[in-house]
Amino acid sequence: MSARELREIVYEANRALAQTGLVMGTFGNVSQADHAAGVFVIKPSGVRYDALTPADMVPISIETGNVIDSQRRPSSDTPTHLELYRAFGCGGIVHTHSEYATVFAQARAPIRCMGTTHADYFRADVPVTRPLTREEVERDYERNTGLVIVEALRREGLSCHDMAAVLVANHGPFTWGDTAMAAIEHAEVLEYLARVEWRVRALAADVPRPDAFLIEKHYFRKHGPQAYYGQKEQ
Repeated sequence: MSARELREIVYEANRALAQTGLVMGTFGNVSQADHAAGVFVIKPSGVRYDALTPADMVPISIETGNVIDSQRRPSSDTPTHLELYRAFGCGGIVHTHSEYATVFAQARAPIRCMGTTHADYFRADVPVTRPLTREEVERDYERNTGLVIVEALRREGLSCHDMAAVLVANHGPFTWGDTAMAAIEHAEVLEYLARVEWRVRALAADVPRPDAFLIEKHYFRKHGPQAYYGQKEQ
């Protein structure tokens, strides 16, 4: 994939994110990586979505974290994306401040896996990171945000494939996927699940959790080598 093509993909993905209603103002960002080329491209910092052009998208070296061939300043969340690309090898990353997912992040509450809708996308509760320490905030804040996301998955014994979303305590959600558009889909689903979970807690806070075998069935019928949901690729 050429650098121009990757810029175009990330431009379209950022415009698509804006159309989901998950972001407002200049909040949020989308990036996509080309691991073979050792680069990812991300939205520029502080530029409104309706003012973006493909040329505004900023390429970043996955090896060094340095900007490549751009005069634009990349998103302030770039070091977070960098750590996730290095740790997960994923293809796309999304960060939003979507309303209900951010409520759970600020409450430091996981989004519980309470049914099959959740299990179709995420194998367990969507975890929340621990709060960053003063030192982590004051030094390399955005990089440390990425590191605590990785830490949260390891703490829960989850892979980045089992769980393509994490809530950063007092901040907001990050999602990822094979592509930028897949990461956007996960961000949309996450916001829907957060809204449902909010209402379940209001209606029946002490409702029993579903059986693990039901969750596993729904997750693995869509994911993994034995998946049978949908159509086979031709």
